[in-house]
Amino acid sequence: MPPHISIRPIQPTDFAAWKPLWDGYNAFYGREGATALPDEITQNTWQRFLSSSEPVHALLATLQTPEGEQVVGLVHYIFHRSTTRLHDVCYLQDLYTAPAHRGQRIGAQLIQAVYAAAAQQGCSRVYWTTQTTNTSGRALYDKLAKHAGFIVYSKEL
Repeated sequence: MPPHISIRPIQPTDFAAWKPLWDGYNAFYGREGATALPDEITQNTWQRFLSSSEPVHALLATLQTPEGEQVVGLVHYIFHRSTTRLHDVCYLQDLYTAPAHRGQRIGAQLIQAVYAAAAQQGCSRVYWTTQTTNTSGRALYDKLAKHAGFIVYSKEL
């Protein structure tokens, strides 16, 4: 039987449990070693989660063990306006499950929790991007959302 996973908002005391998952997420996308995010970005991101004036939010997936609560996944999302909708939309920016806990539907639960938060906020859509090579993630995403066929372009400034 799969373990019981709880999803909850991030708390100020969660930094030490969140940071290894954040580092793992960034490493997955090639941001480690010489290309790692500056600590200033990590610290500012963390502070944004804790500020009620920011549109950036974070949830954690936790597992209760005999030793206590273990953080096994994270999701970060942002509410923002849209030029094509009357109501705000939600961008699911980061999603990560600890490798030892993959295959337990944690990612799906985190996405569903973002859907619920966005609906409660009055958003009309949740969307996200991923790399075309993220085959395991895309297999999950195809079950939970519609691939709209868009390709992402970006330019660093």
